[in-house]
Amino acid sequence: MSATSSGGTNGEATTVGNYFVSNYPPYSFWNAQAAEQAVVTLDHPPSVEGPFGLYLHIPFCRKRCRFCYFKVYTDNDSSEITRYLEGVAKELTLYSNKPAVCGRKPKFIYFGGGTPSYISTQQLSRLVNAIQPLFPWDEAEEITFECEPGTITKHKLEILRDIGVTRLSLGIENFDDEILEVNGRAHGSREIDRAYGFAHDTGFPQINIDLIAGMVGETDANWEKCVRKSIALQPDSITIYQMELPPNTVISKEMRINGQPAPVADWRTKRHWTGYAFAEFEKAGYTLTSGYTAVRDTATATFLYRDLLWSGADMLGIGVSSFGHLQGVHIQNEHHMQPYLEAVEDGEIPIRRALPTTADERMIREFILQMKKGRVDKLYFQSKFGVDLQDRFGTALEELRQRGQVEIDSASVTLTREGLLRVDQLLHRFFLPRHRVTNAA
Repeated sequence: MSATSSGGTNGEATTVGNYFVSNYPPYSFWNAQAAEQAVVTLDHPPSVEGPFGLYLHIPFCRKRCRFCYFKVYTDNDSSEITRYLEGVAKELTLYSNKPAVCGRKPKFIYFGGGTPSYISTQQLSRLVNAIQPLFPWDEAEEITFECEPGTITKHKLEILRDIGVTRLSLGIENFDDEILEVNGRAHGSREIDRAYGFAHDTGFPQINIDLIAGMVGETDANWEKCVRKSIALQPDSITIYQMELPPNTVISKEMRINGQPAPVADWRTKRHWTGYAFAEFEKAGYTLTSGYTAVRDTATATFLYRDLLWSGADMLGIGVSSFGHLQGVHIQNEHHMQPYLEAVEDGEIPIRRALPTTADERMIREFILQMKKGRVDKLYFQSKFGVDLQDRFGTALEELRQRGQVEIDSASVTLTREGLLRVDQLLHRFFLPRHRVTNAA
């Protein structure tokens, strides 16, 4: 394997901006004026009964990574964390009385962060005891819990298993101590080995590990070691994200202050590293299920949170700054801790901004998100939306076909490996003209 480990002389330098497409229409079009309409939506029973899930944001971390762009808090004491978790329980209580979600049982639950595993076992148990009477998860097929290796104990994992967690996701990111430190990660390689051993011995149905291609200091040789170590662990799934630098990261702020280019690999190199990893995973028996994830056994290593959300499922986003999607309305909570807590403690649902979507926007949303899985079923869109994908997106699809990035037949649109490795940079061409941005290459 050979690739440059940094730089941007080939025209694909990593610059400050968001490339990863996680929703549609883009968040910049969501607005406070629509928040009232979102509240009205809650007062009506669902017009379409479909899958329903919960996302619970636990925004606390031991430290903030230099590349992190999520809403996280560090150095909080136990009382502050307890108050927040009580606020989460109050928000859930407020929602549980609303016709749009009353009586609906979640099919999937996702504890995300921040670092959910940062909270104590007592705090975790109290949170779970508050959730289950409001939204019983006896019918949940998947409960995912994100963990930072340095916050894991065997006892905490046993509690997670006992409350029903089916998918444990370990944020490893890299195996090299120096790279972890320079990127601001709180854990080291010893904690990775210990945490994975505990997780394996505890017996979760599925263990996922996360890696990041292109962290500060990454090299060809070290990335090869990361790939080998990942395969040696034999996790049920491995997720790789290519490093990007949204404006609110520490690295991005330092770049603006110092007037320097990004200290991370360019996009061509990151695609090269990700492609190398995927090829090695496939040699080891893994199968790609998206542009980010390889799984060891497709019969058992599922990811319902992704698959159902990308197919239009309703999801309540609970907690500060959380995003949700309910009956065609996008919703985001209050972005800062104090306004969030004041709202729920006053008995108000803490919506900060929202966006009702049209049927056409919902179709586009599902199409671009499912493109990230590598294959889109034409019949699905014909049956659900009455849309012929080639009629609707013919020009853009043909352009990608000629560039060798998609293959098209009567049944599907399938991304080639080249297309899959840069899928987020391809999706903007399918946006409605008013939603297009110029940040993606």
